[in-house]
Amino acid sequence: MSRRFTASAVATAAALAFVVTVPASQATAGTGSTTEYTVVAEDGVSADAAVAAIKAAGGTVVSRTDDVGMFQVVSDSAGFAARATASSALVGASQKRAIGVAPKAKRLDGVEREQLLADRKSKGTEKNRATKADPLDDKLWGLEMIRADKARAVEPGKRGVTVGVLDTGLDASQPDLAPNFSWSLSRNFAPDKTDIDGPCEVASCLDPVGTDDGGHGTHVAGTIGAAANGFGLSGVAPNVTLVELKGGQDSGYFFLDPVVNALVYAGKAGLDVVNMSFYVDPWLYNCTANPADSKEAQAEQRAIIKGMTRALNFAHKHGVTLVGALGNNHEDLGAPRTDGSSPDYGSDPYDRPIDNNTCLDLPAEGPHVIGVSALGPSGRKADYSNYGTEQISVAAPGGWFRDGLGTPTYRTNGNEILSTYPKKVLQEEGSVDENGNIVPGNEDLVYKECNRKGECGYYTYLQGTSMASPHAAGVTALIVSRFGKADRKNGGLTMDPDAVERQLYRTAAEHACPEPRLVSYVDVGRSAEFDAYCAGGRSFNGFYGHGIVDAYAAVKTPLR
Repeated sequence: MSRRFTASAVATAAALAFVVTVPASQATAGTGSTTEYTVVAEDGVSADAAVAAIKAAGGTVVSRTDDVGMFQVVSDSAGFAARATASSALVGASQKRAIGVAPKAKRLDGVEREQLLADRKSKGTEKNRATKADPLDDKLWGLEMIRADKARAVEPGKRGVTVGVLDTGLDASQPDLAPNFSWSLSRNFAPDKTDIDGPCEVASCLDPVGTDDGGHGTHVAGTIGAAANGFGLSGVAPNVTLVELKGGQDSGYFFLDPVVNALVYAGKAGLDVVNMSFYVDPWLYNCTANPADSKEAQAEQRAIIKGMTRALNFAHKHGVTLVGALGNNHEDLGAPRTDGSSPDYGSDPYDRPIDNNTCLDLPAEGPHVIGVSALGPSGRKADYSNYGTEQISVAAPGGWFRDGLGTPTYRTNGNEILSTYPKKVLQEEGSVDENGNIVPGNEDLVYKECNRKGECGYYTYLQGTSMASPHAAGVTALIVSRFGKADRKNGGLTMDPDAVERQLYRTAAEHACPEPRLVSYVDVGRSAEFDAYCAGGRSFNGFYGHGIVDAYAAVKTPLR
């Protein structure tokens, strides 16, 4: 996950900029400025009744998603959110656009790009594995851990299986992703926001399909399904079809409206799997009635909970297996700490005590989501990874820069996850120059491969539960490829998501809690806040869930 991503935003501390944000309620009043909202209707309220209530509150509906009772609204009234909250027909309004200047968001957080923030002199020597089918596969320890390299001899994935990458976009020009990319199915649901994404690249502010100005989605996509084509590297399911569902901003924010619309589209389009390596902004935890929040903020969070719940249920009902990152906040999601990071957009954050019974980290804690924790090469839970028996489903390789203490691999990039990445983003980060060459000093961070046509692909290391989730998503795609049936409505293959989930769990490699169960990460430089207690038994526990996903067992073991 980021920053942000749940999953994994700017790479270096020097690149972060902080400015004062003016709350919309203050900036709008008396200015005539327009604010955008996502409004959710109460259960049982018709679309027409909801539109009438929105109009009465001072808003104008500009688009709507009737399948989940969600409406995109603009209003120049400072009191719109309060009036929408008071309406018996509406759950509440989630602000889409801040008035004033918002902090420039980070692309990747300090977790995912930890190696850039570390003392590079402290690095040891990376350990290469045995040579595989593609040139860079010897660096993909994650594929070996889940036996995906062995699984492809049985089932490499089928083109008729579609995997939606609900993320910042997908660079379809990358030679490892281009062969598996679906132009016809891919969509962009997240127009650029100039206050956080910078100037729009196109007049409509809707980036063309097949692009990724954030980088995160391209990295996720490579782990899921980079082609095994003798070039670059390969993914867990190298023959499946990749579908871009751009629901995240270039800057790494994920708002309710584009995420919900992407999930509804995934269900209607008949996608088989959707990977979600993020949390829905601006609240790390959405609470139904947190006393630290204003009434409008409480209503906004209830709207996010309702909208996400409906969207996840809709996608699941329509055959989509949902996979999500547990997050990088190093906490037991069943016993969350005080949240001091929210809201992260629209106004300044403040401390919010989190009640586990009434607060949700979405989508990870939403219905039907397979929650994935992150492991390092040693198989240990990464220090940053969230965990807990209430939310975890399985564990998967997510990378851990600080793994291997006492060995030459300690604090090396090779402990992280190597995958595809856009050249444009690497150039903006300063590791690739304007001519497309790797800047000296970054050779252990970025790789470049070119084919005979002169087409070049770029690859970099990241870590996070954002990187663990696509390993699990790739295995679910292999399960559908192996056991799915013909989809008469949408074409390709289809499989009941509950059956996919059962096969994933029953074939995962069980892993007992470490002993002692209370794990300290002080020896690798973390504070006592990172201490984690592993509850549960060998067959299911808070660090590993049902076990480490196993691609080979998943495709070799018959369904029950």
